[in-house]
Amino acid sequence: MPISRLNVGTLSRFRTFFKPRDFFIHDGTSLRRVRIGATSQIAAAAAAAILFVWTLVALVQLALGATALGGSVADYAAHETEVMRMQSKVAAMRADVEAMRREATAHAVQMERRQAFLAAVLGGEKDPAKLAALLPAETDAATAAAQPIVAPIETVAGEQAALAAQVRVAAETRYRTTAKLIERLGISAARFHQVPGGQVRGGMGGPFEPVDGKTAKTALTEADPQFKALFLSWKKLDQLEQGVIAIPSQQPVDNLQFTSNFGIRSDPFRGTAAMHAGVDIPGPHGTAVYATADGIVGRAGWAGGYGNLVELEHGKGIQTRYGHLSRILVAPNTRVKRGQLIALMGSTGRSTGCHLHYEVRIDGRAVNPVPFMQQAQHLAALQKHDGGATQIAAIGGPAD
Repeated sequence: MPISRLNVGTLSRFRTFFKPRDFFIHDGTSLRRVRIGATSQIAAAAAAAILFVWTLVALVQLALGATALGGSVADYAAHETEVMRMQSKVAAMRADVEAMRREATAHAVQMERRQAFLAAVLGGEKDPAKLAALLPAETDAATAAAQPIVAPIETVAGEQAALAAQVRVAAETRYRTTAKLIERLGISAARFHQVPGGQVRGGMGGPFEPVDGKTAKTALTEADPQFKALFLSWKKLDQLEQGVIAIPSQQPVDNLQFTSNFGIRSDPFRGTAAMHAGVDIPGPHGTAVYATADGIVGRAGWAGGYGNLVELEHGKGIQTRYGHLSRILVAPNTRVKRGQLIALMGSTGRSTGCHLHYEVRIDGRAVNPVPFMQQAQHLAALQKHDGGATQIAAIGGPAD
C-alpha cells in the first residue's frame, strides 16, 4: 500500500516520540550511560496498552455480571416471597382441616353419648347417678366449613332428640297416671320427691365419700337441654314409682271380709261412739297374715289393746299395723317384703273374737285402709316394675 503524506507525517511523529533515549546513572563512584532504544520503548508502550485494555474489559465484564446478578437476586427474593405465601396458605388450610376434624369428632362423641344415655334409659338402668354421668353435653352448632362433614351426624342427632322427646312424653304421661292413682288414696305425689329447698323428707346420714370428676349438678348444668329434660322426667317418675313400693298394696289375708269398718262406730265393749282407726278382718285362729308392702319391722310384741302387734315402717311416713295376733313371726328391726308371712291371726288384747285389726297410717295419722286394698291390683302392677321408670315405654312405628 503506498505511503501517503499523512502516514509519513504520523510515522515521523511516532519515530520522534520513540527516538532512542540515553539515561546517565551515577552510583557515587562512577558514571554509567544506559541507552533505551526505540524498539524497547515501543514494546513497553504496547505492553502497557494491552494491560490497560485487558483491565478495562475485565471491569466492563464485572459491571455487567454485577447487573445480571442483581436481577437474579431480585427474582430469587420474589420467588421466596411466593413460596412463603403458599406455605402460609397451606398451613392455614391444614389448621382449618384440623379444626373441622376436631369439630366432627366432638359431634360424633356426643352422638355416642346420647345413644348410650337413651340405651340406658330404655334398657332398665335404675341408678340415677349412672344416668347423670351418661348425660350428653350440649354441642355447639357446626361451623359452615364443617357442615358437610357434620351433616350426617346431625341427622342422627336429630333422630336421637326426637326419640328423647318421645320417651320424655311417655314418662310424663305415666307419671300423671301414677300420681292420680295414689292421690285417690289421699297421698300426694310430692311426698316422694324432694321438698322445696333441696331437702328430703326423713333423716339423712352415712359416711362421706367424695365424688371424682363432674358432679351430677355440673353434668345437669352442661347437659343437652333435650336430654336434661328427659333425665329430670325419668328421675321424677323413678322417685314416684320407687315410693309406690312403700304404699300398702297386698291384702293382709287371703280371704278378705270385714266385721268392722274404719271410722266412727259403737265400741264393742262400752257401746258408745268411738273412733275405729282400722278395719277388722275375721278368720280362723292361726290364719296367715302377710305384710302389705316392703318395710322394716318397727314393733313386734305386746301393745296394750292391740294385744300382740306387728308394726311395719314402709318409709315416706307410711306405716301399717297388724293387731290381736296369736303369734308373731318377725323380729323388730328386720326387713320384710310385700306378701311375706309375718304373723298368725288370733284374739289377743282388746278383742271379742278371732280377727285381724289392720291399720294404715300416714305421718302417724290413721287413714281408711279399704281404698288401698281396692287399688291393690293396680298398685301391685306398679310395684312389679321395681322403679318402673326403667321401663318407661315401648316406642316405635313408621315415621310420619
